[in-house]
Amino acid sequence: MLLEGKTAMVYGGSGAVGGAVARAFAREGANVFLAARNRAGLEGVAADIRAAGGQAEVTLVDATDAAAVEAHLAAIVSKAGPVKLMFNAVSWDDTQGELLTDMQFDRMLAPVRTSMATWFHTGTAVARHMGENGGGAIVGITANVARWPVANIGGFGIACAAVENYLRQLGIEEGPNGVRVCWVRSPGSPDAPGVREAWQLRANELGVTFEEIATEFGMGTPLRRVTALAQVADAAVLLASDLAAGMTATMANATGGALVD
Repeated sequence: MLLEGKTAMVYGGSGAVGGAVARAFAREGANVFLAARNRAGLEGVAADIRAAGGQAEVTLVDATDAAAVEAHLAAIVSKAGPVKLMFNAVSWDDTQGELLTDMQFDRMLAPVRTSMATWFHTGTAVARHMGENGGGAIVGITANVARWPVANIGGFGIACAAVENYLRQLGIEEGPNGVRVCWVRSPGSPDAPGVREAWQLRANELGVTFEEIATEFGMGTPLRRVTALAQVADAAVLLASDLAAGMTATMANATGGALVD
């Protein structure tokens, strides 16, 4: 097991991405502490992990609240010892569907503000803790629009780019303390609810099936498919594990080659 015996925090653990990563972390032996604002979603993920023989605990945490993040971290440390892994998949209050020229400033800025607040509070608190306790790995997720903008995505692509640069800087600053900081760049997985709904709308507009739309989008990648959540989660496991000990301030490109680095 790649993460055996390590204490892991997963923020946004009630969502599709956070839940997939939490399950993968637990599968690889981590003791997972799930945090989000949606108790029902958290309990569902925790139940899946326990049913598979893993360990998971649930706490309601608002990651926009610095004091709540610090208190949550302290509670985990008192119970399970130093945190060695952290994954952040907190929702950014995404606002898409309009051109920037038609959008109000506050609407454009919403995902940028939320992403920076949640990442600043979680990233700095956990990096500080890890640096004082022998190091660890912080892992995030962004989308390919961080580098490859498309129309009508509002502030989402801007937020992705901001998060990526924040993580680069955090990785540079905390590397001497033994803290690695990486992220997975995802194309938006077809089995994630938000992506599936958007693609289904597109399929309905064109009068085709969801599978036909998925095939169409996949043909734009060298692998001829759009990366599923399970593969995104596996990339996060790799980055969190000692197999990636030489990686920091960088990403795992899980876009199926849609973006070539």
